[in-house]
Amino acid sequence: VMASKDVLRICGKQQNDDWVPSSPQELAHYILHTVFMGTDNSSVATKSRAARLSENIGSYHVSLAMDNVVSAMIALFTTVTGRTPSFTIQGGSMTQDLALQNIQARLRMVTAYFFAQLLPWITSGGRGFLLVLGSANVDEALRGYMTKYDCSSADLNPIGAISKTDLKRMLCFLGKKKYPVLEEIAAAPPTAELRPNSGEEDEEHSQLDEEEMGMTYDELSWFGRLRKLSSCGPVTMYLHLCQKWTLSKREIAKKVQRFFHYYSINRHKLCTLTPSYHAEGYSPDDNRFDLRPFLYNFRWTRQFAKMNELVEQAEQEEKDQLKAISE
Repeated sequence: VMASKDVLRICGKQQNDDWVPSSPQELAHYILHTVFMGTDNSSVATKSRAARLSENIGSYHVSLAMDNVVSAMIALFTTVTGRTPSFTIQGGSMTQDLALQNIQARLRMVTAYFFAQLLPWITSGGRGFLLVLGSANVDEALRGYMTKYDCSSADLNPIGAISKTDLKRMLCFLGKKKYPVLEEIAAAPPTAELRPNSGEEDEEHSQLDEEEMGMTYDELSWFGRLRKLSSCGPVTMYLHLCQKWTLSKREIAKKVQRFFHYYSINRHKLCTLTPSYHAEGYSPDDNRFDLRPFLYNFRWTRQFAKMNELVEQAEQEEKDQLKAISE
């Protein structure tokens, strides 16, 4: 009974106790609002998938271009300093490039909260406000491949405790069951779409997450599980992966060292993670679930030295074995 009353209240149907939504989509149209916050850097393919997903689930959907907001911030900086930042593809430095990416991401957070407060005024006569849902996953958080206080910052993150690989499996499962566009989303190359696209406008974006991170989401899933579920540090993780992966010992060591380097320098971002629905045991949410230091020696001097020693020892043993065979 209470749930029914809450639904009537949220949907603005208190005066009609007999009202029943004709479909899940009709109910979703009242309680779920989605916003595609695009810029000149967004691809047509991503915008299309967002619109079709919204249509499938029935959410109240807004598609907007926020280039004027981004341009206003850049103009403010230019007015104050007399300098205008540029992307690297336009001749700017990496510092300028990252700043231009980050301001887009952070303005999306501000825009999301602004619309969350005012959309009920448009859709239901001004009753209440909306909770903002985040969209960052475990792997992005562990690697630090996210902007602090961007669209990963929200009131609740339904997928914040799920790795990208598990998330893709879930999307494919739901896509086969009911919403085909979810399979298309799962198959699309992950991209932040914060830099100018070097390809055609209607193609997938050229800025790819895995290329920029220097590691795949599958590898990040391994790192995340071993770090949390197996309580592995750098050396122990290296030894585990030597039993699981077919790469050379040196390649495995480089990947593990790269992960822990970025994990440690970006650990501060995990202290501000949005509360997540804890679906798995490998969550990095250190406010409630994964209490760890947030200041690390990012060089991991002793651990990396030991790892390198083990690599050299393994390589020497392989050479000795080959020599013995040849003799």
